[in-house]
Amino acid sequence: MPLFRPSLHLVVTAAVLVAAVALRILDPSPVARLRLSIFDSYLNLAPREADPSFPVRIVDIDETSLAMVGQWPWPRSEIARIVEHLTKAGAKTVAIDLILAEPDRLSPEALARQAQARSELAPIVAELATLPSNDEMLARAMSGLPVVLGLAGDSATNRKPAPPKASFAVAGDDPRLFVPGFAAAIEPLPVLAKPAAGIGAVNWFPAKDQIVRQVPLLTTLGGVLVPTLALETLRTGMGETTAFIRSSGGSGVLAFGEETGVETVRVGETVLPTAGDGQLWINYARPDPRRYVSAHKVLDGTFDANAFTGRYVLIGASATGLLDLRATPLASSVPGVEIHAQAVEQMLSGAHLVRPAYATGAEILFLLAAGILVATLIRRSGPLAAAATGIAAVAAVAAGSWLAFSSGGLLVDPVYPSLALLAVYLAGSLLSFIRTETDRARVKRAFGHYVAAPLVEELAADPARLKLGGETRDITLLFADVRGFSRISEGMDAETLIRFVNRLFTPLSEIILDHRGTIDKFMGDAVMAFWNAPVADPDHAVRACRAALAMQLAMERLNREQAACKAAEGEPHRPLRIGIGLNTGPCCVGNVGSPQRFDYSVLGDAVNVASRIEDATKIYGAPIIMGERTARAAETAGLALLEIDIAARLRGKDKPERLFALVGDETTAASPAFVELLQHYTRLRAAVTQGNRQDAEAEIASSRTAARALAAPPIDGLFDYYAASLTQV
Repeated sequence: MPLFRPSLHLVVTAAVLVAAVALRILDPSPVARLRLSIFDSYLNLAPREADPSFPVRIVDIDETSLAMVGQWPWPRSEIARIVEHLTKAGAKTVAIDLILAEPDRLSPEALARQAQARSELAPIVAELATLPSNDEMLARAMSGLPVVLGLAGDSATNRKPAPPKASFAVAGDDPRLFVPGFAAAIEPLPVLAKPAAGIGAVNWFPAKDQIVRQVPLLTTLGGVLVPTLALETLRTGMGETTAFIRSSGGSGVLAFGEETGVETVRVGETVLPTAGDGQLWINYARPDPRRYVSAHKVLDGTFDANAFTGRYVLIGASATGLLDLRATPLASSVPGVEIHAQAVEQMLSGAHLVRPAYATGAEILFLLAAGILVATLIRRSGPLAAAATGIAAVAAVAAGSWLAFSSGGLLVDPVYPSLALLAVYLAGSLLSFIRTETDRARVKRAFGHYVAAPLVEELAADPARLKLGGETRDITLLFADVRGFSRISEGMDAETLIRFVNRLFTPLSEIILDHRGTIDKFMGDAVMAFWNAPVADPDHAVRACRAALAMQLAMERLNREQAACKAAEGEPHRPLRIGIGLNTGPCCVGNVGSPQRFDYSVLGDAVNVASRIEDATKIYGAPIIMGERTARAAETAGLALLEIDIAARLRGKDKPERLFALVGDETTAASPAFVELLQHYTRLRAAVTQGNRQDAEAEIASSRTAARALAAPPIDGLFDYYAASLTQV
């Protein structure tokens, strides 16, 4: 059984596809950034439409508030006053996006400790000691409504966090295996943590480009699962105590034995789809100042209380000096509290963005299917068809990706599969180009010595015009043989003989190639050539005729040169003569031989007839003789012809052939000398046919005289043939 040997095209295509799939699975930073940039573009084109009622509001510690209330940090009594105002306004829940981990240094007891060093302040110290601390004031204010405080994951400390306020119910794999985490935490003061309805982590996990596209809903602190600020804000506002987590292996989650991560987090009836690491893709709306109420307005009571009634409220800072600014896909700099607020808004609206668990697999499948299709088309139909198909596939996946985003909030990457498809196309096209250039070089090598240079260029430009393996078409064949070669070559050593043959056939070969012929082979003192292959030529018969005439003229020039050389050397000159046979007929043309050694040649009866016609030149004495089909084409072209025989019996052939002598070109045919020759020759053939020897001899003499006046190859041998035939009359 033969071994399967894959083609180079298959190997390269498979290598490109495997590399593309591996790169996608490994998902290095450049690949991930490319995918994320497309999602950013989608979000800029179609951001989430914000709820005009703004169910989430922000109390903003902005530059104006700092100017009116004082520099940061404010006494926590001010934060307590804000919470009290929000309680009176009927806020549903309040989340404080601040880490209140240290006692307030502006509390009365802190001021009392500072005043003890000055005796004149002793009465004030006693009075300050009786006042409640600012932290206690904030704790009392927090008892009026659900308040969420922030904590921060921190791996630089050893402080273990207290148990979270929220409880969790888990279906499937332990979410702690997947969510980001820290070894320890920086927590709010116990006096504040105790009355808080919820405590959530405020940490971010932006991409390497520092753009916040996701908000974590869960994290681990010292191995303990805790919610984040956004999730706690939602939970406390909804009055729920438990968040339900479904991860791989859970009910309704098909993981096929794989730990794919967190699937959803549910609070009450609100289901939040997450990435495997428990993060929520944020479907940003445009930043809108109507979300914000300046903190100083809340403190001085000039705010609209209805703006907070029944709403989720976050207290955070937009002041530049407080360094809580982040980049998002829609803005280069927004307050961190806005991201929390937009995340809660999204949770309430249900307008989520989801990167489906099947997305990566679907993208890889598309990459493979489209890549194989494009590679196949490059191989079978060429780069243009493959390019059209590839462009259509890219357009389809781009349109599908956009439709999935705009109508379903699904994040499907169209770019990496398209780039991988482009890589397959470029690799295939490069191979196709290399293969084409190799074919061109092979054609040039194969035909460069046998076919005219312009024909070689035509074949190299379009190798498809060369049908390898054989095809049948009309071919005009030329056989040329040196007369008396054995006698001429007597006394020559091998090297001298080769130089002589090369000198003889060099101009003859150039003539054949110049007339767009193909040299089939050299056979000692003979050459075989043909026309109309490998490149089709509708004028093949006429071109062969012109080549034959040029070859005879070249022999005359060569003889003159040889005669001059021999005269200079004092040696006798033996003129060289060639006989040329031409014939046109159907032949099978193509590569003949084996894969290791083959020749581009022709086969068919027309080849044998052409060879026999060349033999007939020895009998009839005409230097160029052709068959009937060649003669018809030559006559149509206006060449000078003389009919020799209407039923010649060629050696080894049973079928009689009609033969013609080629005398000259159109100029010869139009000359008075040829007109006179044709008249005498016609009467000569009639006299021979009638057996009228006297008239025949007279016409032979007249024909010789007319023929010698022609500027054409000498045909005295033809009249010698007729003179010899008269002895048989």
